Amino acid sequence: MGIINLLPEDLKNKIAAGEVVERPASVVKELIENSLDANATEINVFVSGGGNSSLKVIDNGNGLFKDDLVMAFARHSTSKISTVSDLLNIDTLGFRGEALASIASVASVKAQSSDNNDIGYAVSVLDGQISEPMPVNMSKGTSISISDLFFSIPARRKFLKSSQTELRHIVRMVRRFSLSFPRVEFNLISDGKKILELAPSSLAERIAAVYDPTYSDNLLEIDHRSDLFNITGYIGSLNLVRKRSGEQNLFLNKRYIINRLLNSAVYSAYRTLVSRGEFPFFVVNLEIPYDMVDINVHPTKTEVRFRDEWRIYHALKTAVSNSLGEILSTIPDFQTQSTIYPKSGNQSSIVFKKPSSSSTVSNQSIERAKSYIQGIGITQYEEDIASLDKIWQVHNKYIVSEIKSGLVVIDQHVAHERILYEEAMEAMEGNPLSTQTLLFPEIIELQSEDFSTLLNLIPYLEKIGFRMKEFGKNTIMAEGVPPDIQWGNAKEVLKEIIDTYRNEQKAQPSFMDAVSASFACKAAIKAGDILSLEEMQSLVDRLFASKHPYYCPHGRPIIINLSLDELDRRFERT
Repeated sequence: MGIINLLPEDLKNKIAAGEVVERPASVVKELIENSLDANATEINVFVSGGGNSSLKVIDNGNGLFKDDLVMAFARHSTSKISTVSDLLNIDTLGFRGEALASIASVASVKAQSSDNNDIGYAVSVLDGQISEPMPVNMSKGTSISISDLFFSIPARRKFLKSSQTELRHIVRMVRRFSLSFPRVEFNLISDGKKILELAPSSLAERIAAVYDPTYSDNLLEIDHRSDLFNITGYIGSLNLVRKRSGEQNLFLNKRYIINRLLNSAVYSAYRTLVSRGEFPFFVVNLEIPYDMVDINVHPTKTEVRFRDEWRIYHALKTAVSNSLGEILSTIPDFQTQSTIYPKSGNQSSIVFKKPSSSSTVSNQSIERAKSYIQGIGITQYEEDIASLDKIWQVHNKYIVSEIKSGLVVIDQHVAHERILYEEAMEAMEGNPLSTQTLLFPEIIELQSEDFSTLLNLIPYLEKIGFRMKEFGKNTIMAEGVPPDIQWGNAKEVLKEIIDTYRNEQKAQPSFMDAVSASFACKAAIKAGDILSLEEMQSLVDRLFASKHPYYCPHGRPIIINLSLDELDRRFERT
């Protein structure tokens, strides 16, 4: 007797749903794609409990006929392709005909649609069984409601995250569509509260609405056109460079895609402008002939194949480099400049105060850092540093000083970062930092998901010197900040900490370490900041009063020693 059986239809649908429907955001994605393919100009998304309880998508698209509404829930039923050759010329977001059938096999679905402004039809689908269509009065368009997601697959439902986490995924999904279709109105309402309200606009205006109004002043346009394909969109100035990824948006014919090679083309163009581990902002659309790409790779349709991927890589890199041209032309050639000069004046934000310490690191990191100052005893080395009387700033980036054994070079950013990190860790562990009260409180408007996250973080932020309170919708008032933060810089520091919190998810020792490190990195003085002689001396004093002055929280060296012996060898004096 044979052991191979033909699977029943409901099981086939549940297996297909496992590939298409991973979480509530996956459902939102499929429904919005259908709305856009139906030429909708307004799409409203309603979410309850982060989509874990229910969600609804309403559009004003073309709508469906009565018979088509029923057929739409049959597996592999679609109006978008009909022949094999159509797979080579897909100009719609959806085409498989799997989404609605897959969703209906794992959730309770109610749908109504009208192809005119008079009468429409409504159906209910439960466990793959569809009801008879009933007439309803409604405007042209489609409304689909989803509830009890994964009711038929309890094991999958257990993998759903908290309402807040699932909502973040939905917000991210809606934002991506809104950036690809700026002329379409998008609204997202969560538990009765409007999270996103995006009116039709230009792409630049949409970017500012999605991220922050300040982005509009930091965008560089891309408009590269050729006989074969076009590359359009915006990249960010250096002000929009972040320590974490998440603001990189690559689209293929308005479809969001994930492609590491093409992302690296953008990063490569920024190579001389950003440090390793930093990520530039971009919203880029590749307009490529449909027969040059294969989007039928995976049901999620975010992975694609290109006929000539490297050609596209070089075109994208060139387009980004051209837009960066003005910035690139202003970068000095450090290899041709060698002036070392003393600084005067007071043009930085270093605060003079007694340092504190707290940190634990691996012995390997300590030994690696100490190797940079080998050849002189550590105790004697610190004594020499403590008695500096000749000190210079080089390229507003490094502090150079003469000691008995030669020269020392200190990276001013990572030195200050180490100081702030240890102070923040000590504050987290029970010795709160002082607060610098602002004469003029800083009003900070955040994205809705950032605002809700920030509210959870306030107890920790107060320990490191922030004093804040709510000040209207998605807005806080910073009345006090840590002493090392300049006025106007609080928002950038808070954004960095919020991003870290999302990665760590919960407050535990590793989380506090990550928050302290992100705070220190963002609040520290930067390469390019001019320091006075007093500020340089204070920085060095605070550095050597810290517990681990030789390496930053990320393990990079802070100090390099150039001994007289080494200099003599370089100049062939020995």
